[in-house]
Amino acid sequence: MAYAGKSTVGPLLARSLLLQFLDTDLLIQAGERMTLQALIDTRGVSEFMQLEERYVTSLDCRGFVIATGGSVVYSHRSIAHLKNLGPLVYLDVPLQELESRLHGMGTRGLVMVREQDFSALFEARKPLYAGCADLTVDCAAMTPEAIAREIARGLESVR
Repeated sequence: MAYAGKSTVGPLLARSLLLQFLDTDLLIQAGERMTLQALIDTRGVSEFMQLEERYVTSLDCRGFVIATGGSVVYSHRSIAHLKNLGPLVYLDVPLQELESRLHGMGTRGLVMVREQDFSALFEARKPLYAGCADLTVDCAAMTPEAIAREIARGLESVR
């Protein structure tokens, strides 16, 4: 989910596991030379999601910790591809904690229906994340470092 800390925890986890880190949002922005929000504004949500799927399904990297955009969960092809690369981890952060981190939501590049607020987006995505995760980490009130350690421990039982 947006604001869950994927781009903060990912590099910490990668470093602890001696792996490389890849953030697909940054990959898309670099490849398209536009921010996610600009892509959504100019091309629309549907085309952005197709673009995201194309980038994610073209990844050919093992030995990486990959942070994806939260909307990747809408693409069955992307999820299947990512599962082939390794276990999927869901950072389960309570809604109240996510809402306390909200800033720049209108410029963040969130894939959501216009009438949808953040809590509705959270409720819609939560079961999708839980359903595809190989490992769920309850991140309530945890530091990024503690989350990375918890994921590393959890991955030992998933492998």
